[in-house]
Amino acid sequence: MIAWRKRNPPNNKVEATAAVKNAQHALVIQLGGMEAFVQSLAAAKRIRDFHVGARIALLTTERTRELAEKCPYFDTVEADGKPTEAQAITKLIARIRAAKYDMVYDLEGSSRTGNYFQGLRPWPPRWSGPVAGASHRFVDNNRGQTHPLDRYAAQLQTAGISVAGDFVPELNWVRSALRDPPRLQADFFGIRGRYVLMLPRGSDADANRRWAQEKYVELARRLVRRGVTPVVLGGPEDRPIGATIAAAEPGAKNLVTRADLFQCVGLAERAALALGDDVELMHIAAAAGTPCVTFLSALARPEEVAPRGKGGVVALTASVIADLPVEQVERQLRNCGAYPEHAASA
Repeated sequence: MIAWRKRNPPNNKVEATAAVKNAQHALVIQLGGMEAFVQSLAAAKRIRDFHVGARIALLTTERTRELAEKCPYFDTVEADGKPTEAQAITKLIARIRAAKYDMVYDLEGSSRTGNYFQGLRPWPPRWSGPVAGASHRFVDNNRGQTHPLDRYAAQLQTAGISVAGDFVPELNWVRSALRDPPRLQADFFGIRGRYVLMLPRGSDADANRRWAQEKYVELARRLVRRGVTPVVLGGPEDRPIGATIAAAEPGAKNLVTRADLFQCVGLAERAALALGDDVELMHIAAAAGTPCVTFLSALARPEEVAPRGKGGVVALTASVIADLPVEQVERQLRNCGAYPEHAASA
């Protein structure tokens, strides 16, 4: 066990990088929702690759525990990262102190995690994050105008970790982590042949933030006529639009609330394309390597919020997303190879 001791700061950047590299027990903190967690996997992979042989723990929340526990980047997962009572916060800080981490990567970078750092004084572990006093402090003065992946990349570079090459989240480990069970296959749901995922936003959202329900219906009809099955995914709030699409076009497959998180990843991996609004599942589809076409509000800095993935992401923007015409969307799907006759050249 590594003795708990006050660490003298490294004399130079080379020593600082070496100190991080030699860490044998590291902690990654990410307390956001599913979208933020999936995006942080790009950084988690680089941290895992950098710390060969080290034990890496994740501090997260219950919302992302199920996916995190299957992730090969972490040895242990603790899901109580956002306690609300003072006593529970004190216990969490004491547990972090007792773990004697050599390095902490605060990918959350919030006032909450800053308070955790302050609670570990006077001898906190080496710490990568925005808090004052951190050994590897990363300050992003444009945090609100920076894509999360760009911010993670800059933070890792500050800690001496290279981010050369594709720096995007990946979920290609899910199938092997679950030993590729039949439930991850498209035919588990009776889907045969080529299919496109539809990821709508619930009808309670404003028109400037979601594509119109009737346009999803029209696009579903066009897909079916071209021999492609529309597969609708979503959560409880998306039940009405999923049912509407399936009722209007019997050739569509409505899997809203029927497919669990891992099944959504499996379906995304084999889909010709994923199409939809700016929802969590779009980030999951992008991380699964699916070519994506997503609708983003031109009023919300789309270049800073668009999902990224190895399959490529095309963002269609408008001040009022509901105004995007079906013809424009279908043309983009065709260009991306959604239809069989265009797949070979896509």
